[in-house]
Amino acid sequence: MSPTLAERPQRPLTIPQMLLERARKAPSSPLFRCGKVSRDSQAMVEAAASTGGILRRAGIQRGQTVALMSSNRPELLDFILGCAWIGAVAVPVNTASRGEQLRHVLENSQAVLVVAEVEQLPHLAAVAPENLREAWVIDGPAPDLPAPFAVLPMPETAAAVEPVDAAPAETAAILYTSGTTGVSKGVLCPQGQFYWWAVNMSDQLGLGPEDVLYTCLPLFHTNALNAFMQAVECGGEYVLGPRFSATRFWSDASSAGATVTYLLGAMVGILAGKEAGPGERDHRIRLALSPATPARLMEPFRERFGVLLLDGYGSTETNSVIGSTPAQWRPGYVGKVRPGFSIRVVDADGVPVPDGVPGELLIRSDQPHAMATGYHAMPEATTKAWQDLWFHSGDRVVLDEDGWVRFVDRIKDVIRRRGENISSVEVEQVLRQHPAVQDVAVYAVDSELGEDEVMAALVLREPVDFAEVCEFCIPRLASFAIPRFLRVVDHLPQTENGKVRKQVLKAAGREASQWDREVAFPRQAAAAAAAAAR
Repeated sequence: MSPTLAERPQRPLTIPQMLLERARKAPSSPLFRCGKVSRDSQAMVEAAASTGGILRRAGIQRGQTVALMSSNRPELLDFILGCAWIGAVAVPVNTASRGEQLRHVLENSQAVLVVAEVEQLPHLAAVAPENLREAWVIDGPAPDLPAPFAVLPMPETAAAVEPVDAAPAETAAILYTSGTTGVSKGVLCPQGQFYWWAVNMSDQLGLGPEDVLYTCLPLFHTNALNAFMQAVECGGEYVLGPRFSATRFWSDASSAGATVTYLLGAMVGILAGKEAGPGERDHRIRLALSPATPARLMEPFRERFGVLLLDGYGSTETNSVIGSTPAQWRPGYVGKVRPGFSIRVVDADGVPVPDGVPGELLIRSDQPHAMATGYHAMPEATTKAWQDLWFHSGDRVVLDEDGWVRFVDRIKDVIRRRGENISSVEVEQVLRQHPAVQDVAVYAVDSELGEDEVMAALVLREPVDFAEVCEFCIPRLASFAIPRFLRVVDHLPQTENGKVRKQVLKAAGREASQWDREVAFPRQAAAAAAAAAR
């Protein structure tokens, strides 16, 4: 086993220091695999140092930003580490970014260089801002493409360079939030944040040198990137797979020799919803970090696949703040506050609420440089999020008197109807229990009265009568929380990291509904309105 949290140094290491320390302790230990590429600890140092040399030879200076737009592949990790090696700032870009969102990321980050797969070049050329000077093509010769920047093949390997003497507070990466409800914000992630992610998660999951950490999540998000740092810290091996496929997930994980993997709640639901087949237990995985997993799936998933699902709370701005452990977990709860952090649960005025009462989660770190330093070139958003020296998460949670934390909803997703707060998550949990409902998103739409109304977009396994869905909800939900509007969709729009883009659904408005409860049951609606008026 790796050292406990208390045994680790309290001065955070930088990313280059982490790599060098791992190579010093175990230079020939396996560290990284992706496709046909396999590297030990020393080879990983050499890859970071030579990639840093490529960037420095191209004139990239300390503090300059380099955008990276690629699917999971070794070169993407090499450039993230190479940037940290020379003190430049890596900007991994969501490969689904297009149009104005992509333009915003490139302009806001002020990237001077983009390293990208060839298929991304037309999208980059369509929006490229003046600050972007060059694009390097990772996966082939440079195409003849009209673009306002130079399109060049990947430079030849350069001699390794020494790492800069970076401080833990220096920015290593700018990771852009998904922007599901507005413009994406570039989170300034310091070098020390990656160290503490590695230390905290290794401690929470009980990772050690014998572990193989497998992920198919995209490397341009914090989850997969920090899984690599965990492998560096705990002495284990990191395997970066292709994007998630329910059909091949277990075979990919088995081929990787994985002992630990990383899932999202939506992925758990997809795997659990597939018909049982061969190979589901032909693996070595003992546990999966699986944030936002519905409580009802945790025990059946363990029984069927032999994998313990552990919940946890950590955003791009924070760290591993709240979590369950293999020895201490509870379905329906995120976990307990982890060592090194403090939390508060407050009302709309910032006043702490009693245990058991929902409120906004506020976070503070006792570990130096364990959290983001703000949003890049967005001082107002930074001030708002870090007001009173607490990070305001925007998440609504309940802290029980025994210290367990339960996630309720994103505050922006709370629906206010007839004077009552409605958790969209709780309504979704009920609707998913209906045998005909495969997935669902619940959100607010405007009513004729100017307040919120509850609308649900349903992905169905089989046809169902809307009135039957409504009747199903009656004994399970408060009357004011039962959706008024229902619609059927083929799929829910999602970000690359599995978050439902409710703003896309909201934009269609209640006009997209296929059923209105108040039209179907006018007498019930009149009685409810009269009761609300009293």
